[in-house]
Amino acid sequence: MTTLPIGRYRFFQALQPLSLLGKMTSKPLSGCWQVFSPSASWSIYLDEGKLIYACYTDKMFDVIYRHLNRLSEEIPTLNSGIDKQLQTLFETGLDNQAIQNPDYLAICWLVNQKYMTPAQAGILIEQLAIEIIEQFLNIKEGSYEFASESVLDDMPKFCHLDLRLIVEHCQNRTQEEENTTSRRIQRRFQSFSSKIKQSKAKIEQKFTNFTNIQTVDFNNNDGQHQQNFQKPFNKKTYTVVCVDDSPMIINVITNFLDNQIFSVIGIDDSLKALMQIIRIKPDLILLDIEMPNLDGYELCTLLRKHSYFQNTPVIMVTGRAGLIDRAKAKMVRATGYLIKPFTQVDLLKVISQHIE
Repeated sequence: MTTLPIGRYRFFQALQPLSLLGKMTSKPLSGCWQVFSPSASWSIYLDEGKLIYACYTDKMFDVIYRHLNRLSEEIPTLNSGIDKQLQTLFETGLDNQAIQNPDYLAICWLVNQKYMTPAQAGILIEQLAIEIIEQFLNIKEGSYEFASESVLDDMPKFCHLDLRLIVEHCQNRTQEEENTTSRRIQRRFQSFSSKIKQSKAKIEQKFTNFTNIQTVDFNNNDGQHQQNFQKPFNKKTYTVVCVDDSPMIINVITNFLDNQIFSVIGIDDSLKALMQIIRIKPDLILLDIEMPNLDGYELCTLLRKHSYFQNTPVIMVTGRAGLIDRAKAKMVRATGYLIKPFTQVDLLKVISQHIE
């Protein structure tokens, strides 16, 4: 089969895989459609409009062996020793540029050696086609060409598949996976929300008990004296600004803090955060480190240059727990450090250490 060098396709254009597949099945053509993308290239072989094989360049040996391993439960002749023989066929084909499609040659060899029947080879090719087309549907850009002659012309054909049905099967399976993932995420979110509410109720109860003025008696040589310990947070409402590009983190922090004591203002754009903080003048700032455009270190540095925010508590909230990251936080004069993921207890503890 005559193909153009891959270098010819360095200028890719936007592709719509479904439209391209529709073009492939619009006429009963025989040959090979080759599609090139920045990450891989696909070969889709047709015989009078029917799919006889599909493959891509990336690790076809691993793909075929994985499917053979699954089929071995139904086909006893597919013993564990054939993987080395198949790998030899692949490596020989890759070393010898005159040998094209060593993956299809390997399937022909399996049939010829009676490891599987032609019908079983057809089942294997159909399973491969479903996986290949699923990947193909994710293409965003690339280029393609059709060649009326292919290396499969003189080789045995084990199946003639309806490409439209395979595409429909891939779409249905993808939709089912998305629905399953969506349901799983929803269940996790509901469970997470429930735990937050339960934890919040417990912490609020403990916090209420803890913040009451307690009288402690001390005995010494001068007699009995009483000392009053005030709660860590006064009755006033504290304004807390949370700067994080994740709305979920802002929502979690808002739920963690009692709205009778804290007024939480979330800002998800670090570029706009500086002016809003100057306008709001919060009592405490929770600052994410990893943000686009302006990261937490840079924002903290700018805040410290403003005379009003020389001593305002700034707590860095991040998933980075390394010593270098902590050192950077100290260099920009951050007053606290809170590592994600954190609990409500962790958050209240670090706030109580830095708020007056």
